[in-house]
Amino acid sequence: MKTLAVTTKHKLEVVEVPMPKIADDCVLTKTLSCGVCNGTDTKILHGSFKGLDTYPCLLGHEAIGEVVEVGKKVKQWRVGDRITLPYLEMGADGKYPGTEYYSAWSAYSEYTVARDWQAMAEMGCGPGTPGFWDGYYTQKVLPVDIDPVYGAMVNTFREVLAACKNFGFGTGHDMVVFGAGPVGLTFVKFAKLLGVSNVVSVDIMEEKRAEAEKAGADYFVNSSKDDVVEAVRDILPNGADFVLDAVGVNDLINTAMYLVKDNGQICVYGISPKLEMNLAWAAAPYNWSVKFLQFPVKAQEAAAHDQIITWVRMGVLNLEDYVSHIIPFENILDAFDMVEKKIPVKKIVIKY
Repeated sequence: MKTLAVTTKHKLEVVEVPMPKIADDCVLTKTLSCGVCNGTDTKILHGSFKGLDTYPCLLGHEAIGEVVEVGKKVKQWRVGDRITLPYLEMGADGKYPGTEYYSAWSAYSEYTVARDWQAMAEMGCGPGTPGFWDGYYTQKVLPVDIDPVYGAMVNTFREVLAACKNFGFGTGHDMVVFGAGPVGLTFVKFAKLLGVSNVVSVDIMEEKRAEAEKAGADYFVNSSKDDVVEAVRDILPNGADFVLDAVGVNDLINTAMYLVKDNGQICVYGISPKLEMNLAWAAAPYNWSVKFLQFPVKAQEAAAHDQIITWVRMGVLNLEDYVSHIIPFENILDAFDMVEKKIPVKKIVIKY
């Protein structure tokens, strides 16, 4: 089967690898779609994602796969179910069996695997045992009434909703969100759904204004032409309860010092390629905190699944609003070329 590999730093290639073999507690899934993660995927490609810089590796982590084969111990799924977050199992040496490829979750593969954690538990390999991964909790059924291509967004939405609850913003708060890409727009949308009073979206591109307002932003600041601190302080004279970086630019943390109110929180979700900085808090109030959420807590992500599905079915969350391009797998390198060129896009979804 074909899959996408980072063969060396900065180089992507579509390669052939063996089909996965499933254990009794697994299902084999045929990939239907996989979202391109502008942040994680490109940082892995360029060697700037902490802890994932061993090459060659197989890329992708936002897939939807249809079950085509079921292990005899599996309880949760049957043939035809569409599963979120399938991936490829690695061998004891950390490589995909029969290859030299390490894992960067491997979900751009034409076929992937999901593992039934309930079946694992019955086999004595459940939570708390060596080799159990809490990511198994996130492998949920995508309902049949949700398009599996746009359904790739469910993976992103669950991560963001889990982060929203972890950061703690909600009813009555004021908030600033830096970045109006797919993730930033999702934070704007969820902040409003969770009751945040005023959401200020900040981005360097004026063309993001309409999308931010559509997502629910009460205000938009173009940071390429406006003084962000002055503009936000005009809107929120007392500052914001939460200032969130959805981009991954360290300097935004220092900018946030001018915007956060007393006892407020600076939230860092975007992953920066630079892992150190000079923190300058002279402009900050006496009491504030910085919270980093740089990797989803899988149990929390799984717990967000039903809420996301409910919002989609209610019509308050439209999957299509967050997807700008659907690209066939045979053209997957074009998708990454678009990301590298910073073409203004929301989410790119690869269709199989």
